[in-house]
Amino acid sequence: MQTYRSFIYKDAIYKIASSRYDSITATIIEQRHKLEKYIDRHPEFLSSLVPINVNEDAPEIAKLMAHAARSAFVGPMAAVAGAIAQAAVQAAIKNGDTDAIVENGGDIFCASSSDVVIGLYAGEGLLKDKLAFVVKPEMMPVSICSSSSTMGHSLSFGNCELATVVSESGALADAAATFVCNSVKEISDIEPVLHKAMKIAGVLGILIVKSGRIGLIGRLPELVRNRDALLSEKVTRFPS
Repeated sequence: MQTYRSFIYKDAIYKIASSRYDSITATIIEQRHKLEKYIDRHPEFLSSLVPINVNEDAPEIAKLMAHAARSAFVGPMAAVAGAIAQAAVQAAIKNGDTDAIVENGGDIFCASSSDVVIGLYAGEGLLKDKLAFVVKPEMMPVSICSSSSTMGHSLSFGNCELATVVSESGALADAAATFVCNSVKEISDIEPVLHKAMKIAGVLGILIVKSGRIGLIGRLPELVRNRDALLSEKVTRFPS
């Protein structure tokens, strides 16, 4: 069973399960610092809601985010949480850990030699606290990122309780989840959005929850009934 520690840095809360906690937190700070320095020189990277090119002086994480955003038709900051989570897990593995999980507001990158159960919070509707993924070791390392237009502080143009994307790339999973969530406004949008988003190279699978309906496509972890009665209490929120 994984044990999680919280790490708050600026505007983000991270939940971390790793024996290399210090390596993970140092990597988060380092990557955020690199992005902030780049944004100081190129503020459009922060504000753009559409894909943009990056300069040659951009740090690698900004280049990864820009590439993912272009693939998913969104602005580059839509990829930030997933990109940093992956960089942090990779740093832990490089420093000798075999099992490392980083979660930031519903955006997760995980590597583990045992099953990882991920609760899926689908808002306050019919499916509240009822869904979870069981991620098998053979599927990892992998990113599972979620976006919602009904909770959280991120800007959303859709009306979707939950859009979850699975990919080997944290940046791409995060950006694609934003695209899917933005694109779902009615129940009738579920099927066409699933098929459109699955055409994004690198997306493995997608789950959508809208008004009590579930849409699934691609290669996803096993979807099971959530057994954690405290799921809602575990959703990442800033202290009030």
